[in-house]
Amino acid sequence: MQSKLLFFVRGYVRMDIRGNGVVELLNRAAVQRIAVWEVKRIDKHAVSLYMPLHEALRLRPLLRETGCRMRVRERFGFPFMTGMLWRRKFFAVGLAGFIAGIILLSSLVWRVGVEGNQTIATDQIIKAAREIGIKPWQWKSKLGEPDELSRQLHLRLPGTAWVGVEVKGTHVLIKVVEAQLPDQRELVGPRHLVSAKNAMITQIFAEKGLPVVQPNRYVRKGDILITGILGDEENQQTVAATGVVRGLVWYTSSIEVPMVQRSKVYTGESKDRHFFVVGNRGIQLTGYGKVPFAQSETVADRTQWQLGPIPLPFGWLRERVYAVDTAERTIDAAEAHNIALERGRSQTIAAAGPDAMIRSEKILHEKTENGKVYMEVHFEVEENIAIEQSIVP
Repeated sequence: MQSKLLFFVRGYVRMDIRGNGVVELLNRAAVQRIAVWEVKRIDKHAVSLYMPLHEALRLRPLLRETGCRMRVRERFGFPFMTGMLWRRKFFAVGLAGFIAGIILLSSLVWRVGVEGNQTIATDQIIKAAREIGIKPWQWKSKLGEPDELSRQLHLRLPGTAWVGVEVKGTHVLIKVVEAQLPDQRELVGPRHLVSAKNAMITQIFAEKGLPVVQPNRYVRKGDILITGILGDEENQQTVAATGVVRGLVWYTSSIEVPMVQRSKVYTGESKDRHFFVVGNRGIQLTGYGKVPFAQSETVADRTQWQLGPIPLPFGWLRERVYAVDTAERTIDAAEAHNIALERGRSQTIAAAGPDAMIRSEKILHEKTENGKVYMEVHFEVEENIAIEQSIVP
């Protein structure tokens, strides 16, 4: 039997045949090699079957000879589609234009992505890709072979061990593997470690150099803590002093906390806006007009269309605009006191550094005035106070 694809191109029909000689008709059709398939009995004197359109003409003499009648139930295939499209010319033109547009837009590069880079800037890779023709709105047929593009990019990007180029539909993905370079040792000259702040020494550890202060000693900003000069006046040697010196440093923090706390809350109202997205541009389809909320927050959800595994340059974007309001909550003096202390601690640690630790705190002044709590707190913080100072010969 001929293939179903050929039947679709030439057209085929499903028909019912009725009459007392329906069995004789089927036998004669088989003798004359008239193609039929899926023959099903409807009742004692009727059958349903499929047959090619051109074979239906050969069936007419057999119908007259056996006294049967036929009735076409369904029509399939290209000839019938052509007739329908011819009757609907504007629809046919629109369909052809849409298909041509899909083919045209799918032949362009819409987006260039980069992954795998850590130290090499993405902008540098995109610039090198543009130099060899990998850029948005470029015809994919003009890109060249991926292996050749990879080789050219590798030559233009020093510090890469391997560069791969992969074309996925309308997207080009550049994969980068950076070369592992040996760690370069920092070149340092002779130096002291000096105090960055006025402090009371708590700990001192000299890895290189000679410590010149002891724990529980008060030092001022700029005092030498670990010297990089070793030996006496006759036999001296200079080194790059290294080590850790921790000391107690004092901070005073002023904080004010309003007793009426304001926060953002959602009211439950929302408005949707939908966009048809082509590349990085969107055409709004619904949700016109001004946002009816005095305060709002927008959350976007974009969907990229795909043809199987191939991403298309089209998509759908939904923006949901939520109505928000400002809620007020009045706190008592005790809660404001705790909030002020916590803010003071955070400010102090931010100023002292992440390795700092608060050893003690003392409230110097606290008052409530004009709906706010004002507080001044003294903090004693232990931190690393050593900084470098070059030794000038």
